[in-house]
Amino acid sequence: MRSLTLHLKFLIAILVVLGISVTAYQIFVLGIPVTEDATDDLWNIDAKVEFVASAKDPVKIQMFVPPLSRDYVSLNESFISNNYGVAVNRVDGNRKVTWSARRAKGNQTLYYRLVLTKRYTGEKSKVKGPTFRDSIAVEGAEKVAAEALLAPIRQHSADVETFIGEAIKRVNNLNDDNVKLLLGGDPSAGHKAKIVELVLSIAHVPVEKVHTIRLVADQPQTPELWLRSFNGTDWLYFNPETGEQGLPTDRLLWWTGDENLITVDGGKKANVTFSLNNSEMNAIRLAKLTDENTDANFLEYSLYGLPLQTQQTFMIMVMIPIGVLVILILRNLIGIQTLGTFTPVLIALAFRETQLGFGIVLFTIITALGLSLRSYLEHLKLQMLPRLSVVLTFVVVLIAAISLLSHKLGLERGLSVALFPMVILTMTIERLSITWEERGSGHAMKVAIGTLFAASLAHLIMSVPELVYFVFTFPAILLILVGFMLAMGRYRGYRLTELVRFKAFLKKADA
Repeated sequence: MRSLTLHLKFLIAILVVLGISVTAYQIFVLGIPVTEDATDDLWNIDAKVEFVASAKDPVKIQMFVPPLSRDYVSLNESFISNNYGVAVNRVDGNRKVTWSARRAKGNQTLYYRLVLTKRYTGEKSKVKGPTFRDSIAVEGAEKVAAEALLAPIRQHSADVETFIGEAIKRVNNLNDDNVKLLLGGDPSAGHKAKIVELVLSIAHVPVEKVHTIRLVADQPQTPELWLRSFNGTDWLYFNPETGEQGLPTDRLLWWTGDENLITVDGGKKANVTFSLNNSEMNAIRLAKLTDENTDANFLEYSLYGLPLQTQQTFMIMVMIPIGVLVILILRNLIGIQTLGTFTPVLIALAFRETQLGFGIVLFTIITALGLSLRSYLEHLKLQMLPRLSVVLTFVVVLIAAISLLSHKLGLERGLSVALFPMVILTMTIERLSITWEERGSGHAMKVAIGTLFAASLAHLIMSVPELVYFVFTFPAILLILVGFMLAMGRYRGYRLTELVRFKAFLKKADA
């Protein structure tokens, strides 16, 4: 007995830990929303390209577009143009779109449109980078100034991260004579980034320019320059003005390198204008779109991967254990008597179609009439199988009559009574009549009322939308329910109704 108890406790512990672990992994690692009404950001980005085309030469426009290999995934990408050919290529880790036309004249307008969202998958793609680079050739005073800057940088740094941060801070100190010499009177952000790259190359530390767009709605946007370096494991991003490490979460990486955003052959006065707007979408629907547009497996092994019609069936099926748990608590802890465990749950499922109030009325009418017929058949001394067949046929005829009458009276809700499980009603009538004969009418009514109450409560709980979503999205929670049910299997204590029944004995004992 003791080994059996330890075995049961061990089994319960495994089920509970496994259920909690899988659910926690889905919530905290995969990022699956806990509530159905949770929404996520959906970003719409428009890049408007304007230029003046030359009438004599063919036109070729090249512009960088986001690689979308880090934190964001594209749901829709379109290139809008009139009589232009479009091609997208990958160049040195970047993506570049090329618009081309044999003839174009005057003012031209092209659009690049992107709809994106955050990646759901917990495993983001990692792109490796160089950890060593050759020194940039520099001579004379510039070389002396760069080496002079390196001495205090080495002294005040301990690793690659602090080394780069210190170098950026030194280059941004415009009061330093070495910095003034290297900048040559050009303190622009791009030129300072170039000097940082020069100084770091002497120490063989690779660094590259990163151009980002800030995801802020309804504000003018221009690409923002950042620096990054690969430390052997991760990319480290740095603000080129302050040396602060870490790319903000609202930055979208657009392209890397020294090249300009756009180049135009056969035209002039090229200009790119960015406009962004933000909207929200249901998180689960957005996750489905993410899976469809990428190789992610966010929902691949979940119930959301099933066909839609099958999903609707499983939304009902996964709630059956919840209904069974309600009946288990009502019977074993409270002491309410019902016709078994599964009969109230199946009746609760039927209430999904009829709705609770109308379902209770229909259930009561059909059961009462069925009991009357069962009582009459008892006088005919029929065997059990023919008797059940007659009752089942009577239930079918009665359901048809109620449906027809409801339709004539304009009560369309009454048509759903046809979805009541006829076999369940037949067996309910049979078992109630047997209970009536064996234990009296009072006990039979008590069991009937208990069954109806348990079915109603189970229906109300099984129909809570938030609970349906949670159990369907995190089915591992059912393992925790199984653990609780196993624990309840060893409960031998008093039920609440028994405490009321034996209250008189307690008073006598105290007296």
